[in-house]
Amino acid sequence: MSLFRRLFHRRPPQGLVEISDNIFVFNHCFSTDFFEEDELKPYIGGILKQLIGRYSIDSFMVFNFEGSKKDNQIACIFSDFDMSVMGYPRNYEGCPLLTMEMIHHFVRSSESWLSLGQDNFLLIHSEQGGWPVLAFALAALLLYLRRYNNERKALEMVYKQAPPGLVEHFSPLNPAPSQMRYLKYVSRRHMSPEQWPPADRMINLNCVIIRGVPNFDGKGGCRPILQIYGPDPFAPNDKSTKVLFSTPKTSDSVQLYTQEDSEIIKFNARCPVQGDVVMECISLDENFEHEVMVFRVMFNMAFIEDNLLLLDRDQIDILWDTKLRFPVDFRVEVPLNSCILYTFFTCTFHLHM
Repeated sequence: MSLFRRLFHRRPPQGLVEISDNIFVFNHCFSTDFFEEDELKPYIGGILKQLIGRYSIDSFMVFNFEGSKKDNQIACIFSDFDMSVMGYPRNYEGCPLLTMEMIHHFVRSSESWLSLGQDNFLLIHSEQGGWPVLAFALAALLLYLRRYNNERKALEMVYKQAPPGLVEHFSPLNPAPSQMRYLKYVSRRHMSPEQWPPADRMINLNCVIIRGVPNFDGKGGCRPILQIYGPDPFAPNDKSTKVLFSTPKTSDSVQLYTQEDSEIIKFNARCPVQGDVVMECISLDENFEHEVMVFRVMFNMAFIEDNLLLLDRDQIDILWDTKLRFPVDFRVEVPLNSCILYTFFTCTFHLHM
């Protein structure tokens, strides 16, 4: 092949961005301007025709981070070109992240496909609002493939592919702390490949202790409630999330904590948890009519060491403009007790093909 032809083939077709070698993303995913339904098909179809002019249809593995619509227009568009699509959700209980099981499937599938030959490519698309989880998934893949060895640099590199403020546009909370946590989970694979991902286990979440009262009432206090979401540890075949714990919105259960009078806030959850867990702390007003998100975190129980999860204010997902409402020494402590039940990650979730 001549030098000119090699250069021609290395240049991504118009409408695609090459994030890394052989990893293409549709460029409209980096924008707030999304196509109407009648515009999307000719747009994607035009790009696919360019690709098919250069490569075989069989050269591409296609991923899509889906929206909320049940009828998947993206899958229909690709099916017209005899290309199947693997679909992933764009959030997990509001967090723009994938579960560890889905991450495992995504990175393993991608690695296997790319390793088959230099003319194999990944073609990745996200529907409207999917940029935050797409950015995370790309960073996770680059770390898994060892194309980056620093979690923060990988995530920042992907973020920079889009205009400033795009994550803020689609996510009311800054998702970077939880995304960084999961990227570190991915990086641990290189430390002990034979033990990654680690055995999943059921754990008793005893309580949640907050040290340092955040200011969410404008007077140095808050009326917090706690909610914990995750899979039912007693129903391993049910992949849906459940409310594992929730503070009742009653005057007996919700009280005012102030920075002047209180040093800690404690929630006695006493619930078994397993796998990927989302924990939200919400502050209510004095009439229990309005609420504001204090923080949200997502974590995986299999990666917690020494039965204790410790988080400071830089390790929780918060509203973009609320960091100064938290004391500098703010901490969240989640003590745990191990249970006997152990399981292993298996890629059994249903992909939309």
